Amino acid sequence: MVMPQTRTDGLPRNDDGIGQRNDDGIGQPSWVSGEPAVLLVEDDAGDALLVEELVADSALKVRLTWVRSMAEAVEALATEVPDCILLDLHLADAQGLEAVSRVRASADQAAVVVLTGLAEEETGLAAVAAGAQDYLVKGRVEPELFVRAVRYAIQRKQSERAAVALQASRLQAQENARLERGLLPRPLLRGEGVEVVTRYRPGRAHALLGGDFYDIVQGADGTVHALIGDVSGHGPDEAALGVALRIAWRTLVLTGVTGPDQVARLEEILVAERTRSEVFATLVTLSAVPGQRSVRLVRAGHHGLLRRTGGGVEWLEPPGGPALGVVPGLARWPVAEMTVAEGASVVLFTDGLFEGHVGRGQERLGEDGLLALARECTDLPAEEFVDALIVRAEGLAEQQGGLADDVAVMHLSWD
Repeated sequence: MVMPQTRTDGLPRNDDGIGQRNDDGIGQPSWVSGEPAVLLVEDDAGDALLVEELVADSALKVRLTWVRSMAEAVEALATEVPDCILLDLHLADAQGLEAVSRVRASADQAAVVVLTGLAEEETGLAAVAAGAQDYLVKGRVEPELFVRAVRYAIQRKQSERAAVALQASRLQAQENARLERGLLPRPLLRGEGVEVVTRYRPGRAHALLGGDFYDIVQGADGTVHALIGDVSGHGPDEAALGVALRIAWRTLVLTGVTGPDQVARLEEILVAERTRSEVFATLVTLSAVPGQRSVRLVRAGHHGLLRRTGGGVEWLEPPGGPALGVVPGLARWPVAEMTVAEGASVVLFTDGLFEGHVGRGQERLGEDGLLALARECTDLPAEEFVDALIVRAEGLAEQQGGLADDVAVMHLSWD
């Protein structure tokens, strides 16, 4: 079938003098150049001609395309979505509210105005209840009413879409807030002498919460246990998995399970709860007894940490094992010991802190760059040190929009 061009003031013509669909599409959505694109779905040539005359007599200039059936409408909508669809409810291949459902399923972003007969106003109201924006009664439509119906229908649809998007954004923000509270809890400390500074910064490029998590718990015997970790990827599944790992870790600590056995249990949980087999998590755990200067560390695929002393800052990379979930059931995680002198502190963090770019090129801050930043801030108190570290890393990545990944930092010291 030959598809002629669409006129901006009416329907394209076929050999019978009646408007017909055109292969160049239905027009751009959102009132391009002030001319809304309208698709007429009508199997009666006489009624289609009446619609063309309404367009010609009105002040509204539209790009109008006509199709004769629901099948042709679905085919046209697969190519391009118009601003408004004028829909007859008595098509050969779709009747009544079924026609409304089918056209909305094919183009939910388009406004729908149904065309009814003189004795079918109740059907028109039912169509509006079923999702159409308005209805027009054939034979009772004046050009001014037609223009108003099309304009208002498009505006209503745009308002509905904006309201739905706003509600979805609010719900996502609420869900992210709940997950963030689960990922970033309050420290559970039983006595004095332990100073903890924690910070979390979401990445710039995504609205989805990441899987960075941390926790700190002090056992009944006074031992301080700390954790920081990162689930690969971003999104609600990854964030929920991070929450599950953090809560499981706190439970294991409180029940006396520590060291490699603890990490093995966490891997079992990750494997059971992850939604895809390629998801993994890195983490490092720390145990310190106040009054003692030796710290026990278990590192699973995580990068190193910083040790602050009166003489400066060091990057430490204690022995470790693979990330959780990489080789389930086969991994081994050694326990490393580290000395922390009196007055010194330990800084744990996720890789978002040093994976940001530097300037406009492809160079990243990296571990050496982060260590250099830390040494510039070495004389600052704990809170100022952590804040300065994050701010400077963000500043270096500013030309590319800031840090792309989430950042979690824990600064820990004890008497």
